[in-house]
Amino acid sequence: MGSYSELLKTPGVARIIAAQLTARFPGGMLSLAFLLHVEQQTGSYGSAGLVLAATSIGQAVAGPLTSRLMGRFGMRPVLIITLIVCAGSVVAIGVLPLTVPLYMAIGLVCGLSTPPVQPAVRTIYPKMVNSRQLTPLFSLDASAQEIIWVVGPVVTTFVSTQIGTVWGILLAAVMMVGGGIWFITSPELGRVRIPRSKRRFGVVLARPAVLLATVVGFLLIGACAAIEAGVVAVFGHGGAEAGLVLAIFSIGSLAGGLFLGHVPISPWSTARRMLIVFAGTALAAFVMDFWWLSLTLLIAGIGIAPALAVLFAIVSASVKFSDTAEAYGWVGTGQLIGAALGSALAGFLIDGYGAQGAFIAATGLALLGVVAASIGRPWHPDLRGRDASPIPDTEPVPLTPS
Repeated sequence: MGSYSELLKTPGVARIIAAQLTARFPGGMLSLAFLLHVEQQTGSYGSAGLVLAATSIGQAVAGPLTSRLMGRFGMRPVLIITLIVCAGSVVAIGVLPLTVPLYMAIGLVCGLSTPPVQPAVRTIYPKMVNSRQLTPLFSLDASAQEIIWVVGPVVTTFVSTQIGTVWGILLAAVMMVGGGIWFITSPELGRVRIPRSKRRFGVVLARPAVLLATVVGFLLIGACAAIEAGVVAVFGHGGAEAGLVLAIFSIGSLAGGLFLGHVPISPWSTARRMLIVFAGTALAAFVMDFWWLSLTLLIAGIGIAPALAVLFAIVSASVKFSDTAEAYGWVGTGQLIGAALGSALAGFLIDGYGAQGAFIAATGLALLGVVAASIGRPWHPDLRGRDASPIPDTEPVPLTPS
């Protein structure tokens, strides 16, 4: 743990981690808040799943676009505009009486305007620490973000069930605006300028490590989204059990990220971490009981943050600095498409087969993640003994004596 303490003493690191976590905190609230609100308004988990899918698809489309725009116009202008539009859309979903198509349309706008905080901060990190500290920083960040998933679901479930679903959504909007302002005004955003990429849009996705991280992230987050919907379906709106189980799920991820953060990254690292997620999820599908789900999802969670940390590291080590924001945008797009698929698939399976259907879907997605990571092993960078810093845009040219 000493290296984490050293990281947090590095000027600006603790501040930027705290600011970006606050800005992204609504990410742990809105999916559950939208699910509870739309299901309450329509009486259908399938309809709620469609709204979540529309929101996630919007985020998926916007991810690489807004990330690349930060290289052209700067981080702050892009973040400010997207924050204003996104916060307005969230409020509209909470307070307006809407039909399912209108919920989906506004959800799509909300997704399209999601502030690209994660690509921004992933791009800033390599400029804040030395190469030796970068991989532990990715691990610390992946672990720390589990605070979002520990506290967010508990707060959302409590507010939405005890006060009202509208208030759960409005609280997320307040957090979005407050955290966004803190992040946007952070000095680090003014010190780091993303170079304008010289390559065509989308070319970075052709890099094997970026494509591998995108596919595995898609399957991993799809499984997590299905688990979240399944837990809510098991416990309904009657109490805080759903939030507590999801918090335990995230505590497992937090613990896994902290304890596995120093394990050297080999070509098998992603597959091994995904195997942990698959094992816990498969066990969870057998019994829909509070204590059984708490135990098995704690096991599944242990693999999540470590897997995400590996994905962040192999992307960073495989692209030029000017392409990092777009690359992380594509990885985020993969994850959000996975969230859309996982939410929608789980919603329909819950309507047709009960809550257990969502866990079966999650198990299948996690298994595919293990398979994809194993097949992609030849293209997985081996970072044992290497740092995860991006490739410089300008490199010295070796001269051969005449």
